[in-house]
Amino acid sequence: MTLLSNETAVSDYPVPVRRNGPTLIVVFPQEQDHEKPISPMTVVLGLSLLRRVILTAQRAGFSTPFVATSDPSGIKQILDGTSAIAISPSDVSTHLPQGRIVLLTSNVLPTQQFLRQLLDQPLQPDRVSVCGNVAAWVEPSRSLDWSSVLQHVLRGHGLGGAFVGANATIVEEKVDGLFILKTMKDQRVAERHLLRGLIKDTEAFMSRHFERPMSLAITRRLVSRAITPNAMTTVSVGIGLLGSPFFLSSYWGYQLVGALLFLAHSILDGCDGELARLRFEESRWGGILDFWGDNVVHVAVFACMGIGWSLSVGEAWPLCLGVLAILGTICSAGFVYWHTMRGEKSTGPLFTSVVRSTTSRLSHLMDSLGRRDFIYLVVILSAFGKASWFLALTAIGSPIYFIILVWLARTEGRNRGEQS
Repeated sequence: MTLLSNETAVSDYPVPVRRNGPTLIVVFPQEQDHEKPISPMTVVLGLSLLRRVILTAQRAGFSTPFVATSDPSGIKQILDGTSAIAISPSDVSTHLPQGRIVLLTSNVLPTQQFLRQLLDQPLQPDRVSVCGNVAAWVEPSRSLDWSSVLQHVLRGHGLGGAFVGANATIVEEKVDGLFILKTMKDQRVAERHLLRGLIKDTEAFMSRHFERPMSLAITRRLVSRAITPNAMTTVSVGIGLLGSPFFLSSYWGYQLVGALLFLAHSILDGCDGELARLRFEESRWGGILDFWGDNVVHVAVFACMGIGWSLSVGEAWPLCLGVLAILGTICSAGFVYWHTMRGEKSTGPLFTSVVRSTTSRLSHLMDSLGRRDFIYLVVILSAFGKASWFLALTAIGSPIYFIILVWLARTEGRNRGEQS
């Protein structure tokens, strides 16, 4: 009956890249002071700070970020697999395309929202906007001496005075979305922000306030390890399947163990998407694996509930309830995949809702019912040995849910046809 996982996967290229400017330049310090607690090599949730900045810029829409450094060969390994180019300050001017330029010092972690805002923000020509000594953006109408600007920053003077004498108007700006990392405390603040950013507005109540804090705590400890998001999906599905046989018993203790394993599956299922988003490893295949893995667990749980109920009463009719619950789940999942996921070829989220639009109250309700807060009802009923009650509710509700999904899809289709 429940279709939505805790995560939504995105396609391999979530944002259309821009081939001709704007251009991002990250200024890499000429010499690293190893006594400082934070450097571009500092690992921030599994990735070095510099690599995270570059991948964030790519995700925001910068097609070819530049890293200005006196030793381009020294950071090649950090940039492997990205579209970034390491270049010396003296060569920057010959490689820059026309258009807007965004500069960041290498101890800054920008958010995607900040960088996307800079892509489309109207700028006056030759008006340099500066945020402290760590960020600047300009729409130059003529050639600027970028080599001099970058050398000024490389010498440790920051971006504040880099454009003095460049025949440009300099304006100090205050913006949100930039984290300046100087101390370990700054790093922890930035990491907390990244983790909070994984919580979506569409989260159900229990997912937001109970499951998500637990999955984020687990993800924080796994993100620097070798486990992949798809491997995490497999672990989550395995735990869910491990819990399903406990519902073959009518004894409350066994049912409660099964329900808690079911809940553990739901919590761990959030980790795969969190790992993928933190490492920039989202994929369409990962989203599909996550979606069908969840529904396989639901089918296994409902099947064992039906068989266990039949064994406890010595009758065959509970099997019919199990079949209805399973058919409703499979039909709903198959329809959602076919209607909203299978043909999704555009960039952006692969799947965010059981319906394409949640503007009506009914579609919003259907989207909410697709979340997994129902697991807590399973836990409560199982504590009293009454998991079968939930099966009865699902046997009635899941076919109705499927019928309403089909009706909503047809209604949406007619509305789009009338509007076109």
